[in-house]
Order: sequence, then C-alpha cells, then structure tokens
Amino acid sequence: MRALVILLFALGAATSAHAAEATAVRRLALLVGVNDGGPERVRLRYAETDAKAFSTVLSELGGVLPQDRVLLTDVDRTGVLAGFDRVRRLAEGVRTAGARRVEVLLYYSGHSDDEGLLLKGQRLDYGELRRSLEGLPADVRIAVLDSCASGAFARKKGGVSRPAFLVDSAIQVKGHAILTSSSADEASQESDRLGGSFFTHHLLSGLRGAADVTHDGRVTLTEAYQFAFHETLARTERTQGGAQHPNYDIELAGTGDLVMTDLRATTAGLVLTEPLEGRLYVRDAVGTLVVEVQKQSGRATELGLAPGAYRARREWDGGVSEAAFTLKEGMRTPLAPGDFLGVGHEATVMRGGGGGMFPQGRTMLPVNLSLVPSMSTNTLRAGRAQVENRFALGVVNGGAALGGGLALGLAGNVYDAEVSGLALALGFNTSGGDVDGGQLSLVTNVAGGAVRGAQASLGLNVTNGDVDGIGQLALGANVARGALGGVQAALGANVTTSDATGLQLSLGANHANGTMKGVQFTLGVNSVATAARGIQGSVLLNHAPSLTGMQLGLINVGGDVSGMQLGLINVADTVHGMQLGLINVSDEVNGVPVGLVSYEKKGQLHLEVFGSDVQLTNLALKFGGKHFYTTLLAGIGPDDRFQRFSLGLGLGGHIPLGSRFWVDVDVAASQVLSTRDPFSSASNNMLTQARAMLGFQVMPRLAVFAGPTYNVAFAWGEPEFAKLTTLPVRSHVINADTRMQRWPGFQVGVRL
Repeated sequence: MRALVILLFALGAATSAHAAEATAVRRLALLVGVNDGGPERVRLRYAETDAKAFSTVLSELGGVLPQDRVLLTDVDRTGVLAGFDRVRRLAEGVRTAGARRVEVLLYYSGHSDDEGLLLKGQRLDYGELRRSLEGLPADVRIAVLDSCASGAFARKKGGVSRPAFLVDSAIQVKGHAILTSSSADEASQESDRLGGSFFTHHLLSGLRGAADVTHDGRVTLTEAYQFAFHETLARTERTQGGAQHPNYDIELAGTGDLVMTDLRATTAGLVLTEPLEGRLYVRDAVGTLVVEVQKQSGRATELGLAPGAYRARREWDGGVSEAAFTLKEGMRTPLAPGDFLGVGHEATVMRGGGGGMFPQGRTMLPVNLSLVPSMSTNTLRAGRAQVENRFALGVVNGGAALGGGLALGLAGNVYDAEVSGLALALGFNTSGGDVDGGQLSLVTNVAGGAVRGAQASLGLNVTNGDVDGIGQLALGANVARGALGGVQAALGANVTTSDATGLQLSLGANHANGTMKGVQFTLGVNSVATAARGIQGSVLLNHAPSLTGMQLGLINVGGDVSGMQLGLINVADTVHGMQLGLINVSDEVNGVPVGLVSYEKKGQLHLEVFGSDVQLTNLALKFGGKHFYTTLLAGIGPDDRFQRFSLGLGLGGHIPLGSRFWVDVDVAASQVLSTRDPFSSASNNMLTQARAMLGFQVMPRLAVFAGPTYNVAFAWGEPEFAKLTTLPVRSHVINADTRMQRWPGFQVGVRL
C-alpha cells in the first residue's frame, strides 16, 4: 500500500512538472498566404500552399498547439490586421494563464514591393506591419517574409545575432528576428518542380532536419537561416529571375539556444544512414515534395516527418535511383543505399536524326587517305554518305567519325561526329561530337561534345561538353563548356562553365562556373561561381561564394567558408573554422579569426574610455569576433601637462561570464610620443602591456570595467629615462643604448 501511495505521488509530481514546463513557454503563430496581389500583379500559385506547409511543420516539430495557430489565406489588409488582433488576444490570454515566456512567429507568403505587402490590391506598409508585430505582448518575435523585395522590411540596425529559441524554458532571450526571402531589390521566385517557393521550400527542409549540422536533433534559427540562404542562392542562380539572396535583421539579447524545431517531437522519423550520400527528394503519398537535402556520407541525418507512405528519389554520381518506404508510429526508419533501385534514363535522340555512338546509316571504311576532306578516299568510295574510319592519314583528315582508331593529320583533323581513339595533328583537331580517347595538336583542339580522355595542345583546347579522364593540357588556355572530371593544366587560363571535379592548374587564371571539387592552383586568380570543396591556392586572389576546405593566397574572398582562409587579406560572409591573415573581414565567425586586424560584422565593436597609472585619459576601439578582438589605443595625460601622448595596437580575447559579467585579456604595444616633437629622441621608446579587465554590463550599451596591468617600457638612445607612471618601478640597463622599466599598474573605465 505504501509503495502504491509513493508511486501515485511520483506520477502526480511528474504530471505537475510537465504541466509547468508546458506553460513556461508558449509559442503562437500567425501564418498568411495570399496568391492575389492585385490586378497589376501576376497571380501566384503556391503562396497559400506555402503557408499551410509552414503551419504543418510548426504543428509537428515547432511546438505550436492547434489553438495557438492562426492561418489566413486569400485575405486583404483588413484580414491581416484582424489576424494580428487575434494573436494579440491569444498572447494576453496565455500570459494571464501564467506563461513565463511568450513567443510569436509571423509567416507571410505573397506579393510585396519595397514599401509593403500587397494584398488583393491593397497595401500594408512595412511601418504598420512592424508596429503590429512590436505591439504583440511577447518576449520573442520572429517574422519570416517570403515575397519580392521583402529585404526592405529587414532593415539592418546593427543587431547582434545570438543563438536561438523555443524548446528549453530555461533560456533567457528577448528581442526580434526577421528573415526575408530576398533582398530589397530582388524578386522572390516560385517553382513548379518544387510546388512552392524556393525559399520556403528550403527553409522547411532545413526545419525538418536538413539544417541540423550539429546532429543534436534540434534546428536552431541560425542553422535554418544559413541552410535556406545557401540552398536558395544555389538553386536560383541559373533561373530566369536570377540569383535570390535571403536577408535578415536579428536583434536578440540574452542567453540560450533559440530552437526553431525539435525533431524528436514527431512520433515517427526518417534516418538517413551514414553511408548514404547524394541529393535526396522525399515526397509524401500524394506526391508533394516535403524535404530536399544534400546528404554527405560519414554521418547520419535525421528528418522529422509524420507517419505515412513516402518515396525518395536519389541523384548521385550521375545516376538516379528511388526507394519507397513507410514511416510508422513510434519508430525511426533507416534509409540506406541498398534500399534504392536504379531508374533508367529516358531514351533520347538528337534533333535532326543521329543516334548512338555508331548509328545505323553510317558507312564503315577502315582506312582514309586524304589531302583535304573533299579530296579523300572517303569521298571517292562513299560520296556524301556518313563515314566511319579506323585509321586516317593525310594533310587534313575528315569524316563523320573516328571509331576506336588513329587519325594522323599534318595540318589538322576534322570530324563531324564522335572521335573514339586518337586524333594527332600539327595544326588543329575538331570534332562535332564526343571524344573518347584524345586529341593532340600544336595549335587547337575543339570538341563539340564531351571529352573522355585528353586534349593536349600548345595553343587552345575547347570542348562544348563535359571533360572526363586525363583532361585538357595546354600552354595557352583550356575551355570546357560543361563539367570537368579530371585535369585542366595551362600556362594561361582554365575555364569550366559547369562543375569541376579534379584539378585546375595554371599560371594565369582558373574559373569554374559551378561547383569546384578538388584543387585550383594558380599564380593569378582562382574563381568559383557556386561552391568550392577542396583547396584554392593562389599567389594573388581566390574567390568562392561557398567554400568547404581551404583558401591559400594573397587575397581570399569567400561566402560561406567551412574550413580555413590563409592569406594576407581574408574576406568572408560566414566562417566555420579559421581565418588566419594580416586582415580578416567577415559577417560572422564560428571559430577563430587570427590576424593583426580582424573585423566581424556580427562580432563586437566597442569604444572604451578609461584612465590608468600611465595616462589619465585613454581611448580604445575594440573590434573583432565574439571571443577574439583587435584594439586600437590612444592616450594623453593632462596630469603631465600634456607633454606626451601614446598610440598603440593590441590583440586579445573576450570571455563572457554569465549574462552581465565578462573578462577581456589582451597584450598591447604603444609608442609614447612627445607632444613638442614626436620625432625627437625622447619619442624613441615602446610601452608593452599585458592587461586583464573584469567588466559588468550595466545596460546593453554601457559597461564598467577595471583590472590590473603589467607594464614593460623600453627606451633607446636617451640618456635619461623618464618614468611613465607615478607608481614604483624597477629599472634595468640592458646595454649602453637600451634601458627598461617594469611595474604593475591598473586601469578603470567605461565601455560604450
């Protein structure tokens, strides 16, 4: 009986704790989808569908209860404002019910311009939209706008991006975050293939687990945005509307991890096993595309999906395969490479006839002897019929195809179709089709199709298709108007107009107009249009919108960098890894920036005013990342009748201690100059300092700090070594021209 009482008491306590947790955090959502932007706007097809899909994800994974969701479709300005009123009343109700923190998420899909939302011919100005959002009684407000020119709403006001919200009730976060599908002057685009907009599709894929880079089963705001940004940009670069750049404005203060979705909230799930790799498209039973993810081998990925039947399509290594599976209640279903079956490609033919490698209707003549194509044994024996040779010898060889043989041309070889073998000439080689084998010449090689072998020349290699095999070798330039799988080596330039896998090596320039997987090395410029996975090495400049690997050069420019930038000047958007250089510039670094000057847009930028035992009045400008900074120092002493001033530079680290306290530790070097004559021997000195500062954040833009310093001053060539401090010092004579003083000191100041 006693055991039963204890058990009932424990169950009651657990239930009470669960209820308290449930009421500690409440998230409300207002979801708006409007296809009709007015008579002057093309009617959208998927805005309402996107809003419903977003509502589903919030319900399954985002912790939003059915009664806390307001879904509006096909509404005008009045309807949206009425929706805000409903959410405001809901927020007031849950606050009254005892919720410790209230979070509100606004999602809008539809038409807009640089002034506001366009709803069935009516405009809701961004100013009114922002006031409506800020008027909601919530601690955290999240807005996601998927519409043209929506970046105008995300006015960047210097907000600091901090980790994210939702599941953990112990976090302390307040403020707002605004995500938009495009910049202020760009169009947002829909896709019939996706059945929705590019941005919302990839954002929802990320929220379902594709963005979970930490593999902790939760997707944060930062993870979701970065995933949606890069996928949207990559998928819209070649569309008719052009590249689409999502935008953001984040002003959050506090501590904790702002979680958008919890993958463990679903009663079923899909686990992409470690060996599985490739781009996967997962559709539900009715054919709706619910998740798109680029799966890398080596780590498992979990996707949060509802129970039901699904089909996955996999694109990998040039092939396509499919798998059907069913997710069951209470189970995590694994998906492995062996679950996929190959899907045959659709048979195609070229317009105007033609067929496979050796189509019917082509005459087989083993040997061709020629002066020029019109004066050859091919012409004498076959007239104008298509001819295929095994061996050709002449000044200029010509024909329909060279099948698995050899063509030796003094001036050149001209083939209308495929070359399967080796074409060798002192002048030029041209092929109207694929090349399986090689083209070797002193001047030019041109292939109208793919090259599976080698093109080698002293001049120029050009192919209108892919290059697979050894590659293109030239002293002049290599151009592949398709993908590269192999090597491009030139003293001049290498250009690939699609993806490149392998090596681009030149003294001039390398460019891949797609994704580069491998190595680019040059004395000049390396450039990648989409993404680089591997190494970019250059004496001058490396550029890649997205990099996984390493950039090594004088100047490195990257977008999203996962790896390392090593150079004199490093520039990037987001860095997951290290920047090592003289000057480092980035939007955000999740890692280590090491440099003489490091500036991080989302990092720290502070002005400090302080006094010390050396000089009464000092200014310091601190800038850098979240944990590493550069400081510029300047000081002057009214206590010594302004007889000297100092200029210096320092490097240090920032250590947060909870929400209010922090410690900065750095080393700095300053030159103390005479105000009368900065270039006199009295200015021939150096002050080095090791400093520790304990700070207290009084308010967001004001902090006070104090701490000890240890000072070492050197003077050269000056008979008298004036003290720089009123505190006791220890003096040392190093040699006849060099003296040193050292002493412990202090500093006290405020940070703005």
